[in-house]
Amino acid sequence: MKHLTIAGILLLFGSGTAQAEVTNSADNGFTIKHEAVANAPVEEVWSALVQPSRWWNGAHSWSGNAENLYLVAQAGGCFCELIKTDPEENIRTATGSVQHMRVIMVQKNEVLRMSGALGPLQGEALNGTLTIELQSGGDRTGVRFTYKVGGYMELKVDEMAPAVDDVIGEQLTRLSALFAPEPEPKSESENEVEE
Repeated sequence: MKHLTIAGILLLFGSGTAQAEVTNSADNGFTIKHEAVANAPVEEVWSALVQPSRWWNGAHSWSGNAENLYLVAQAGGCFCELIKTDPEENIRTATGSVQHMRVIMVQKNEVLRMSGALGPLQGEALNGTLTIELQSGGDRTGVRFTYKVGGYMELKVDEMAPAVDDVIGEQLTRLSALFAPEPEPKSESENEVEE
């Protein structure tokens, strides 16, 4: 984590704000980076990170339900989704499933790296690597998502890169929002002024 520092993220982006960028794009791939600050210690952010059902938007899943997502946070583990095979029964089975990514590196409270082509990229001849870095800053944590995608695709990079950028950025925003500070309660005098 050479370049990620909590002080730098805090200075540039403030508290809880995600910043995004397609940093590189070519005919055969692209790189996306997002950074944010979570208002929680690194251990709490890590705990949430490895439970994607808490923060991943279900609209960006095959089942449409984030509760079906899970992550086994060890090398060879899976960021996967179980899909209900019988809508009449409230069960999920491995007969309907998706492997979104495979875990290739874990350094608890520091780095989670996964390999896989997400969403519509999965049907292309692509490799994708998502590196999620955490940097402790006491009771705040710097978070960086870097997603690199390359290979052969029939999809147009100039159309896909911004769409993937939006989806990855949304997930980081949702993760950091789990730790947003609670709004200050209004005093009675403030309530009277509004009425």
